[in-house]
This record gives sequence, C-alpha cells and structure tokens, in this order.
Amino acid sequence: MESLRIKSLFSSLVLFVLVSSPTLSSAASLGINYGQLGDNLPQPTDVIPLIKSIGATKAKLYDANPQILSAFANTGIEFMVAIGNNLLSSMSDPQQALTWVKSNVQTYLPATKITGIMVGNEVLTLNNTELSSSLVPAMEGVHAALVSLGLDTSISVTTAHSLDIMGSTYPPSAGAFKQGYEVYMQAILSFHVQTGSPFYINMYPFFAYKSSPSEIDLNYVLFEPNNGFVDPTTKLLYDNMLFAQIDAVYSAITLLGYKGISICESETGWPSKGDADEVGATLDNAAKYNSNLIKMVAENKVTPLGSNLDIYIFALFNENMKSGQTSERNFGLFQPDKMPVYSVRFTDGVTVSSSAVKRYNSLILLFFCIASIAIL
Repeated sequence: MESLRIKSLFSSLVLFVLVSSPTLSSAASLGINYGQLGDNLPQPTDVIPLIKSIGATKAKLYDANPQILSAFANTGIEFMVAIGNNLLSSMSDPQQALTWVKSNVQTYLPATKITGIMVGNEVLTLNNTELSSSLVPAMEGVHAALVSLGLDTSISVTTAHSLDIMGSTYPPSAGAFKQGYEVYMQAILSFHVQTGSPFYINMYPFFAYKSSPSEIDLNYVLFEPNNGFVDPTTKLLYDNMLFAQIDAVYSAITLLGYKGISICESETGWPSKGDADEVGATLDNAAKYNSNLIKMVAENKVTPLGSNLDIYIFALFNENMKSGQTSERNFGLFQPDKMPVYSVRFTDGVTVSSSAVKRYNSLILLFFCIASIAIL
C-alpha cells in the first residue's frame, strides 16, 4: 500500500511537470548562441532545460567546449561547434585538420549531435589579408577531414560573416557585397555550392536602429505592425528589417552568379539594457523582438524572396565578461542564475517570465515537501 501511494505521488509530479513546462515543438529551425564569456554561468547540465524551454532544437558554440558537448549527449539538441580565427592557418594542413576533427567532433559522436563546424567568425571584415586568404583553405581542410572520416554527409562546414560585408542593402533587390570582398566571396560561395553547406551571416537590426532612431520606425525593426515599404524593382512588400536584410544578401549572392545557397542567420537578437547613447536597448524592446522572432520561426514564415528562417538567437545568457558597451553584456534571454531576463511570448499563448519560473520552482519544491511528509 505504501509503495502504491509513493508511486501515485511521483506519477502526479511527472504529470505536473509535463503540463506546466512551456514547449515550442514546431520551431524546428530555431537555434541559440551559447556563449561562455561569463564567470558566473551555470553548469552545462543545468542549461539543457533552458534551451528546451524556448523551443530551440539547436545550439551554436564559439569553440568546441568538451564539458558542454559531453553534457548534451543524448539530448537530441544539434550543435554547431567552432574553430577560432587563430587556428585558420593550421587548418589548411590535412593532418592538423584531421586531428582537430577527431578530437573535437568525432569523439563525441553519435551521442552528441554535432551537425556543423563554423570555421572562423567575421573574418573578412577584420580586413586582415593573411587571415582572409586562409579562410577558404581552412574550410576545405576541415571538409576534407570529414570526408576521410565518412562524416561529410551529416556535418556541414561553413563560416559566419558580419553584415558589414554588404556594400548595399537597400532596397533588397540592390543588395551587393562591398568592393574588395568579391574575390573572397567567389571562393566562399563556390565552396558552399560544392559541399551543399549554408551561408551564415550575423544580422542585428538593433544596430541599424541605434544609429538612426529618428529615421527608422521602431515597429519596423521589432516585427510590430507597420506600413513597411515596397521594393521598387521586385514590387515586394517588406514590413520588417530582418527580412529586408536577408533578401539583400540573397540578391548579393545572386549578383555574383550563384543560386541555391541557403542563407542562415548565425546571430540576431536585441539587448535588454544599454548605455545612454544606445537608443532602443530596453527590456520591452528585447522582449518584443525575440518573442516575435520566435513566433515567426514557429509559424515557418519565409522572406518575400522565399528564404526560410534558420535562426540562431543571440544569446542564451547575459555574459558579464564581454567587453564593449553595456548592451554587449545584455543580449541574453536568461540571467546566469537561470531566471529569464524578461517575459518571452511563445506560440499557443505560453509566456515564460522570471516570476513564472520562480512560481514554478516553488511549486515543485512544495510538491516534494508534501510527498516527503506523506511518505513519512
């Protein structure tokens, strides 16, 4: 009889957890950037439920942290690992590339679902000729290593660009890369065509709005109702800046003669706090931007030119060791104590907020106390 009562209590607890936990199962293309520039961040095992709570199915690292990759084994969450800019020159060497892939990727498979390798970050806009010239040979070296291990069909190789590679983004149909980058872009795009990998780029409408708040409609950058504008060439309506930026990149790629390359947003987000001159960096704006973005991904929205949304939100946590203005340390959806920074609206009317999480945790603790008393 006593064992039956205990089983009943724990069955009720499981049911409570399943009913109370927010989900966003339809957001199959939603990812999150998992940065680690903080001295107070939670253990990786404690991060798993946070990522799942926002409906993300993918996470992107800025390295190949062994603790994180081990902790996420058998979770089903896809990982994009990264090779730092400082290693690019060595990755063109077949043996060094093979050694890196074996140590940082193969050793965690298949338990940890690594599906991509990001080779370098915003390399071209560093304006370092030696580094830029090393980028494609490094990508080729890593891809060759994957081929030799039989992993090239399940793991893609790519790199992340800054939107500053663009010389023109308005209107979207006139999108073009900056002069001087074409020779590098030709080689990069050829690599994507040959390997079938996506083109990744970091996009932040926040920075455009911060630079010209009097000229840009805030609703336009936050995915809120607005009149938008019609591209004079394509006659397509754009009612948010992110879609316009994505399609401008599509036009730039097309202008160089390439088609069929998927465009993915390796970083996008909005800060909840900023310095006095960082107009728009508020809790309310951050909540609107990320809530609306998550909703669009879940609804499988596409840009006017037909690009799917493959998004990695920046970022998972507020990271206190990041340099720069205050906004740089306040892009996170969560505080290091695992509480949401602000309320995030999901589909089906579900909202995850700091107060909601605290109430949820309190109820769990109360349930365990009651269960313990009953058992005694």
